[in-house]
Amino acid sequence: MPTDIYGFIEARHPSAAEEWYEGEPWPVAIPLYPLYDDDDHVAFGCLFGVRNRLGWTPVAAGRGLPADVSEHVRTDYEGSVRADAATHGCTWVSWSELRDLDMSARPAARGILQVRSGPGSSTHRIHRYRIDDRWPSEMVERYGMPPLGDSPVEAPAGRWEAAGATLEYGPVTRLHALGPGTGWEHVFEVMRALAGRFGDDGVRLVVWFD
Repeated sequence: MPTDIYGFIEARHPSAAEEWYEGEPWPVAIPLYPLYDDDDHVAFGCLFGVRNRLGWTPVAAGRGLPADVSEHVRTDYEGSVRADAATHGCTWVSWSELRDLDMSARPAARGILQVRSGPGSSTHRIHRYRIDDRWPSEMVERYGMPPLGDSPVEAPAGRWEAAGATLEYGPVTRLHALGPGTGWEHVFEVMRALAGRFGDDGVRLVVWFD
C-alpha cells in the first residue's frame, strides 16, 4: 500500500529574534511538492523512520510539529489530520542535519532485491524485498534461486531475468536512497540555496504522511 508524503520548507526570518519583529519566526519558503512527489519507502525510512522495513537509524523520526511552526503549515497539517485518520509520522529536519549526513551509512538489512514485472519490466509494477541472510522463500518459489548464489551472505550485486521479470539485487546506502535520481536532490538543493540566505540552522523541512 503506498504512503504519501506532504510538507513544506520553512526559513527562519532574519529578524525573528528582534523585539520589534511581529511576524512569524518561521514563514513558509516553498511546499515540498513539486520538488518531490514520489512515494519511496526506502527514503521515508532512511530520513523519517516511516515504513522503515530496512532497519535504518532514521535521521529525524517522530519529532512532531515544531513549537514555532508557521500558521500555514499548522493549518495544513491539522486539516490533514481531520480529513484522514491515517495521517501520521509528523516530524521535521533542519538543513544542518541533512548537510552533514554520512551518505555511506547503511541500514540493518543486507540489501534490497527489486523485482520489476510486466511488459518491458522497466516502468511497470515494482516489488522490493528486504534481504538479510536468506533469499525470501516467496521470491525463490516464484523466480527460482538467484544466479548470484544460494545465499545472499557473500552474493555480489547483480541483475537478471526470470519468469518475465527483471530482478536486481544489491546493498543500499543513504546515497542510494537520497542521491541523484531519487528526487531528494532537488529538495536538498533548494534547502542549500536558502541556507545561503538564512543560515544552515535557519532552514528546515516539516513533513507528515498518510
